[in-house]
Amino acid sequence: MGIGNGCGRAVLLLTSLALAPPMVRAQPTSGKGQPAQGAQVQSLLETNVKTEWEAFKNKDKKAYSDLLAEDFLAVEDDNQGQRNKNAATAEIDHSVINSYNLFALKILPLESNAALVTYELTMLFPPKAAVRFKRVLVSEVWLKREGQWKMRYYQETRVR
Repeated sequence: MGIGNGCGRAVLLLTSLALAPPMVRAQPTSGKGQPAQGAQVQSLLETNVKTEWEAFKNKDKKAYSDLLAEDFLAVEDDNQGQRNKNAATAEIDHSVINSYNLFALKILPLESNAALVTYELTMLFPPKAAVRFKRVLVSEVWLKREGQWKMRYYQETRVR
């Protein structure tokens, strides 16, 4: 065994360690093996996303606005650029969503006070609307500020 083989093994070992998944500290779990606090956050954010779309369907500007951070920004698939909280809330007046189907909802905790929420949404519009259905992939960033989870960023991409 020459010195070259030893160096090769050392490089392989260091590479393996660098690529290995990070070790995670154990957390208290709920009965389902999921971190107890994570399950509560997941449930809360799922409820918030449903409340968001119910607010649009029911034209409830207050319920929608209450979910948004003051520095909220949204980018939709309509090529109109970013919207702030006021502009996004004002869109409810023009909403014609009859119903919606939300699926493939996933929540990725980024840290204890931040999460990325992704899902697919199909919106159904009135029978006489020029477009009857619209499917979008959605990404939202939610932040916990002053004890409240608020949506900070919304991005949608149309699925054709």
